[in-house]
Amino acid sequence: MDAKFSLSTPFAKPSGTLLLFLLILLLSLLGLGLTQPIGQLIPLNLAVILPLGVSAAISAILGYGVVPLLRRLKTGQVIQEDGPQAHLKKAGTPTMGGIFFVPVGVAVALISTKFDPTVVAVSAVTLAYLAIGWIDDWQILRQKSNKGISPRMKLILQIAIAVGFCLWVFWSQPPNITNIALPGNLVLPLGLFFWLLAGFVMVAESNATNLTDGVDGLAAGTGALAFLGLGALIGSSNPGLMIFCACLSGGCLGFVVHNRNPATVFMGDTGSLALGGSLGAVGILSGNLWGLFMVSGIFFVESLSVIAQVSYYKATKGPDGQGKRLLKMAPLHHHLELSGWAETQIVGLFYLINAGLAFLAFISS
Repeated sequence: MDAKFSLSTPFAKPSGTLLLFLLILLLSLLGLGLTQPIGQLIPLNLAVILPLGVSAAISAILGYGVVPLLRRLKTGQVIQEDGPQAHLKKAGTPTMGGIFFVPVGVAVALISTKFDPTVVAVSAVTLAYLAIGWIDDWQILRQKSNKGISPRMKLILQIAIAVGFCLWVFWSQPPNITNIALPGNLVLPLGLFFWLLAGFVMVAESNATNLTDGVDGLAAGTGALAFLGLGALIGSSNPGLMIFCACLSGGCLGFVVHNRNPATVFMGDTGSLALGGSLGAVGILSGNLWGLFMVSGIFFVESLSVIAQVSYYKATKGPDGQGKRLLKMAPLHHHLELSGWAETQIVGLFYLINAGLAFLAFISS
């Protein structure tokens, strides 16, 4: 059944190249324009600009060698037949792109921070989630279907990494790590409940980022904005993690050079799971789960759209076993596509929203 609502396109269709420049502009504004609650301007100094730029440059340059290699290895994406029909022409585009830009960001971060223990920890989480995604992508390619490792096994692996990381945080960080800072100088002491929330956040964040990876440049660009926004939030108290966020943001930016519409490579689960797990780990370790929630607003809405779609379908299921659909297709970006939006319109709007959320998170912190 058709969706309950539809949205008309509000602006002209930009090109993928124009969106790349928009992303660079938004990242520059985030870096140079974010202000502390006391109103002091925070310049994005060389300690952050340099690793971000280096990560972006290396990722972009490396892509020119890795993308043809992925093509020769026949790592072409398998496209869902029940997805938007316009995506069928993307079949065969190399996937697993996360294999080159995520490690670049991690490596530059480790070197730039001289292997700061907190950066080593979140880097380990990032690479562990990357490994899960790589296994899933490899199984999809091997089986020539959209089914990789089973959802159950993927979830078990994600939870295992989250538990391991939370145990390390419990042993290595002060007890007040379980206090969540909220806007208005409010502090929410969660005690033991914090650890359940932390594990949930890591798994949910990785899956939410994965769901957002559906159109050219969307997950990588919003990921770049989310990382830099989170880095700005935690910079005064966690400079090492701030640099890590800047490096991952730069890696995402370099990847968009190849992933912008029309994409020559997709990040796959290899990249999307790693980005989400990394954001979750930084948010937990920096004690800034509220800030993480704010800068991850796009990922949250994308996940919520899937939950709403499935729930509505089950709630309206009739005797014939068929239910009604709230959206034309979930996640939300697919609904917008089927409502007449171009991919680049969706991506451009989401970039602007994500940048706005980052500013809002900083102002309210």
